[in-house]
Amino acid sequence: MTTNAERVHREFGQSLWYDNLERGLLRSGAFQALVAAGVRGCTSNPTIFEKAIRSSTEYEAALLELVSQGQGVEEIYYDLVVSDIQAAADVLRPVYDGSEARDGYISVEVQPRHAGDTQATVKEALELVQRIQRPNLMIKVPATEPGLQAITTLIGQGVSVNVTLIFGVDQYRKVAEAYIAGLEQAARSGLNLSKIASVASFFVSRLDSLIDGELKEKIKQSPADQAKLSALLGKAAIANAKRAYVAFNELFSSKRFSALAGAQRQRVLWASTGTKDPSYRDTLYVDELIGPDTVNTLPPATLAAFQDHGQPARTVDRDVAEAERVLAELEKVGVSVPAACERLLQAGVTAFVTSLDDLFQLLGERRAALLAAGAGNTTK
Repeated sequence: MTTNAERVHREFGQSLWYDNLERGLLRSGAFQALVAAGVRGCTSNPTIFEKAIRSSTEYEAALLELVSQGQGVEEIYYDLVVSDIQAAADVLRPVYDGSEARDGYISVEVQPRHAGDTQATVKEALELVQRIQRPNLMIKVPATEPGLQAITTLIGQGVSVNVTLIFGVDQYRKVAEAYIAGLEQAARSGLNLSKIASVASFFVSRLDSLIDGELKEKIKQSPADQAKLSALLGKAAIANAKRAYVAFNELFSSKRFSALAGAQRQRVLWASTGTKDPSYRDTLYVDELIGPDTVNTLPPATLAAFQDHGQPARTVDRDVAEAERVLAELEKVGVSVPAACERLLQAGVTAFVTSLDDLFQLLGERRAALLAAGAGNTTK
């Protein structure tokens, strides 16, 4: 039986990736089963690793071994992450080969504390590439101004990049231009452009969470406008994403990009697609954004829901005029989508840093406990 993940790929040109990675998933064969059911890539981040290490015993043996070897917290972090990323890359390798380097990627994030430092971002990215040694690796780089420069540099050196924390359409345009500039550098260096891939991770549901909060506050302040304001609830994120898809088609139909023979389009990846408001249907941010040259990375519950009762259909470029009307109406009632996107970017960078700090703290606690219990003591 054909799954919904397989259908959206075959019929509508969208790839579904899995927004989760943990050692137990790999060891049990569950990740392999997801790939067999149509999942075509995977994304990870420090938050996912922190939850995996905190909630399972799968890492205990590796932690004991690394502590016994005298490894510090950061060394332990890289060893655990590299091992999981390599294992996931190997599972996805047939997808990568079969898609001619278009799909089958696993993403790993540079430390988000480098978001304001181009050189540090590039340095760590190249170190990760060297350590992981897999062609189907994507390095996640945040779409800050320094990050944009890092994207161009990395693409120019043939490193595939997942650009993360994109919220606004203007921000997205800069990301696409940074990618194309990187391809131009790669072309001048004689690299094979067909093997350089990138996705632009456009965060979706977080925008509705923020804008809905503003709208509900306005409803409290102006009950007479309740009907008009309520009609805009849950509409901003999809409308904003559809506007981004229009920009994507414009940018990658340009003469500038067309001059790069063999280059891959930088697909738009819909991220943050789990539904946060329980009153919205659980597949909202999947069903409404299906179409060619897109990726949707789904957390476990959302993927399960879409496989069970999702509605595969080409929707990403449907009702674009209505999307523009929604965005115009939001401006009329005093809700600025660009301002909301900027706030979300800053909050996103902060949250990513906090997640990594939490992970390092957890590893430090585990390391200290193992040392107290005698790990690393080679005298018997």
